[in-house]
Amino acid sequence: MTLDCKGLACPMPIVKTKKAIDQLDAGQVIEVQATDQGSIADIQGWAKNTGHHYLGTIEECEVLKHYIRKANPNEVNEEKKYPLIISSDELQKKLSENEKVTVIDVRETAEFAFNRIAGAVSIPLGELEHRISELNPDDEIVVVCRTGNRSDMACQLLAGKGFKHVKNLESGMSGWNGSTIKYDSQN
Repeated sequence: MTLDCKGLACPMPIVKTKKAIDQLDAGQVIEVQATDQGSIADIQGWAKNTGHHYLGTIEECEVLKHYIRKANPNEVNEEKKYPLIISSDELQKKLSENEKVTVIDVRETAEFAFNRIAGAVSIPLGELEHRISELNPDDEIVVVCRTGNRSDMACQLLAGKGFKHVKNLESGMSGWNGSTIKYDSQN
C-alpha cells in the first residue's frame, strides 16, 4: 500500500499512517510518502512505540518514502500518551518568574529558526537520543514541538532514559500564546 502524505505537517502523516496500517494484514508493508523532514523521526518513533517495524526511508526528488511493516497482533503495543503535561500559561509563568526550566524544542531546525520560545534549545527529535548527554536528568525539562505529538514521543524517550522532571507542552507551538523569537533576516 502507498499512502500520500506529501505537503502535510506533523501530526497528519502519523494520523493517516495509523488509519492506513489498520487496513493491512500482519507482515504487509506500507510506503508513506511525505515531504516534511520531521516525518523521519515521527515515523521511526511511532513505529518503535507501537511495535510496527520501521524498515527505512528513501529520499527521491525531495519526497521521503518511509517503509513500515505491520506487526503481528501479539507484537503491537498499545499507543500511550505521556501523562505529564504543562499548559502554555503555566510555562509562561515559570519563564516570567525566572524559574530554572530547560525548554527543549524537538521540531526540525528550520521550524525552530522561524519561530521559537526565547531560551529554548533546539534538539530535533531525530537527534535527541544521540544528544541526550547534553541534558541533565535532574533538571526540570519542558519539551515542545508544533502540536504536542512529536514532543510526546520525546518525553517518553527522556523518561525512559531516567529523566525525572519532564513535561510535554500541551498543544505545542500551535497553542503557545506567549512571546516568541521570530526569524530576522538581518541576523
